Amino acid sequence: MSVKRLFDIIVSLALLLLIWPLLLLIAVLIRLDSHGDAVFRQRRAGYKGKPFTLYKFRTMSCSVEPYGVSPQSGDDPRLTKIGKFLRETSLDELPQLWNVLAGSMSLVGPRPLYERQADKWNDRQRRRLEIMPGITGWAQIKGRGEIPIEEKIELDIYYLEHRSMMLDLKIIVYTFLQSIGKGQGIYEKRYSLSNEREADAPKDEVG
Repeated sequence: MSVKRLFDIIVSLALLLLIWPLLLLIAVLIRLDSHGDAVFRQRRAGYKGKPFTLYKFRTMSCSVEPYGVSPQSGDDPRLTKIGKFLRETSLDELPQLWNVLAGSMSLVGPRPLYERQADKWNDRQRRRLEIMPGITGWAQIKGRGEIPIEEKIELDIYYLEHRSMMLDLKIIVYTFLQSIGKGQGIYEKRYSLSNEREADAPKDEVG
């Protein structure tokens, strides 16, 4: 077992044991705020492209299109009241601690995208699949939704080529600081440099 995997297990298990009352409270608030399940499940491309089920708290109404383009602002009417808060504080990502504990994700790594997106990448871009996807990563602290997918992939490859426990710790600290900030970069401004938003942009959950 690698040091990184051992770190993932210890931290994710400790956090789940520590914050389970918060997780329960969020789940209850989501159910009270809108109809539907509190936890959203979605198929993503994982390590070596192997698909897995990603978990996150539902932030959007069940009454709209099941798979739509990601919100571009907090004014998106599809967002629930609690959902907007969860997104802007990144608390909606907390269920992914279970993904980390189960071994389908790491605390730090490239964000897991859709299989159909990976099918369109060239050999260099597909290198981001050589490591476990993460809850947060180098691309997330360097711009997140404010930068297009092409730049995110290059940042993911940089992480792949320079990864270390010290870099992981730096990313975790910066992620925490961003989460208690004003939610900059939460909403996607432009998915791709090629403007293929409707066809290729990652669809977000609404159910």
